[in-house]
Amino acid sequence: MKQTPIHFNYNPDILKIMPANLKRVIEVGCSSGALAKAYRGMNSECVYTGIEIDPGFANVAKAACSEVICGNIESFDEGEFLKLFPSDCWVFGDTLEHLYDPWALLRRIRPHLVQGAQIIACIPNAQHWSIQANLNAGLFRYQDQGLMDRTHIRWFTRVSIVEMFESTGYIITEGFPRIFDEPGREQVLAAIQTMAAAIGIDPQQAVNDAVQMQWVVKAIPA
Repeated sequence: MKQTPIHFNYNPDILKIMPANLKRVIEVGCSSGALAKAYRGMNSECVYTGIEIDPGFANVAKAACSEVICGNIESFDEGEFLKLFPSDCWVFGDTLEHLYDPWALLRRIRPHLVQGAQIIACIPNAQHWSIQANLNAGLFRYQDQGLMDRTHIRWFTRVSIVEMFESTGYIITEGFPRIFDEPGREQVLAAIQTMAAAIGIDPQQAVNDAVQMQWVVKAIPA
């Protein structure tokens, strides 16, 4: 199965919470290296390592990153893995959901992080109103990209994102939603509110958790 198509746009919400003085960044799933290019434009001293599973994407990213490693982070042996340290920031821009065991990777990273190091991630919201609406209609159809990207292996909501980081030894210090203007959502949100009340959960919280396309989080070792 082919990976999500290469893209040349970086996530501005990830960039804005990346400290300006990072010494070494590891980005898992760097695609074209767009985020690396944007960050190194602000901090040229940073050693920015991109990890990319697709050889073609990795070749493109070499122009933006300090170094690019082509491979599957989940398959790195101990020697390969330890070469990624010391590092003070790991970035997962819509990539944790592409891993078979993101919990295991987060646990593997944690003991090797230096003081003050952090994880920054952007994660699609499986509770998004459009997924709920399509599921209600029986239309659970995979796509080439987006919330229903066919290469997604894991699915997360606000609650399960918090649980993932806490269960692997981290504390989330910052988190916020990415919300976009999408036509047709108001009618669906009203239905979600009604359904929440029917099953005995907070209707407003159910609506609040259905409007964001993605969650951006920053976490540090607990």
